[in-house]
Amino acid sequence: MPMKILVVDDERLLVKGIKFNLENEGYQVECAYDGTAAVELARTGGFDLIILDLMMPEIDGLEACMRIREFSNVPIIMLTARSEDTDKIIGFECGADDYITKPFNILELKARIRAMLRRATGSAAQGKSPITVGDLTLDTEQRVAIRDGEVVELTAKEYDLIELLMKNPRRVFSRENLMNVVWGYSYTGDYRTVDVHIRRLREKLERRPAEPEYILTKWGVGYYFKG
Repeated sequence: MPMKILVVDDERLLVKGIKFNLENEGYQVECAYDGTAAVELARTGGFDLIILDLMMPEIDGLEACMRIREFSNVPIIMLTARSEDTDKIIGFECGADDYITKPFNILELKARIRAMLRRATGSAAQGKSPITVGDLTLDTEQRVAIRDGEVVELTAKEYDLIELLMKNPRRVFSRENLMNVVWGYSYTGDYRTVDVHIRRLREKLERRPAEPEYILTKWGVGYYFKG
């Protein structure tokens, strides 16, 4: 069964071009042109990935992303015509997994889609044994974390990050390593992408995010999980 992708942008010509290229790759593609329609389709469509523009009518991409995150952990790639770092960080804070700036090369977009879907499906195809450290458990089948018996919902990239760290306790990963392994491509942009996701993981999984006991920093080097 082909992977199902939702493309959302108010630029209909751009949506048409993305749809054409992705369908040629074998994906099943549905389209929407505003944030409200995106949320409704995401709620019922069973998508494997969503491509979501930042600036749209009705509600913008950030608001749509936050609403989708209330009921779904589907991977989300945010599109924007703006390249400011603050916009990217805000997008990640709202739950986006990746970010690409217009104008972009369609080959780059397809590479990011493949990397994100490969990571998600590859993780699900591997062993289903849970990983437990202290009062923190990672359910590798459901792709969720469990803290003190309560399920903690994670976005696709948050889950990928914590799974990698927990499977490699005490191994220090640089931000470049994490970007290449978890995002699945060589990244030449701002590595604060990793910092934002690590901070969100700490807020969700640590009792005291400012004094983490699991996800630790090796200053000047990177991050590691204290096994």
